[in-house]
Amino acid sequence: MTDSPYLVSLALLEQNGSRRMPLGGCSISAAIPAGETPGKEGEALALDLLLRLWQQSDGGEIKRAAGEQSLWLLEMPMERLMNDLPTLKSSWLAGGSTEELITGLRQLASQGWRLSTAKYAKPSYAAW
Repeated sequence: MTDSPYLVSLALLEQNGSRRMPLGGCSISAAIPAGETPGKEGEALALDLLLRLWQQSDGGEIKRAAGEQSLWLLEMPMERLMNDLPTLKSSWLAGGSTEELITGLRQLASQGWRLSTAKYAKPSYAAW
């Protein structure tokens, strides 16, 4: 079970002067092959996260905290998600460096993709 791959979507945001890192995820049956993207599962996770953020915008303006590096999909073992990600998240929320956060995420995740989109286009993935 410790090697069970998990796909995580997360956003680095600011709302009402505070940092936020909402996330969502799902287990996947097998690791995503190197050089491939998270595909439909990744798109569904990102859409779910973005819809939740849209609903939460009633509580105040939401702004990307790290520009183009604010929306991520990560593949990581469930054990890392449960044991290591909360510490990394807490440190960043308390004012830690975004560069250190991204370095830490790279250490936790077996793969990662930054998401972006353009008008009338599907989301695109940029692997790190």
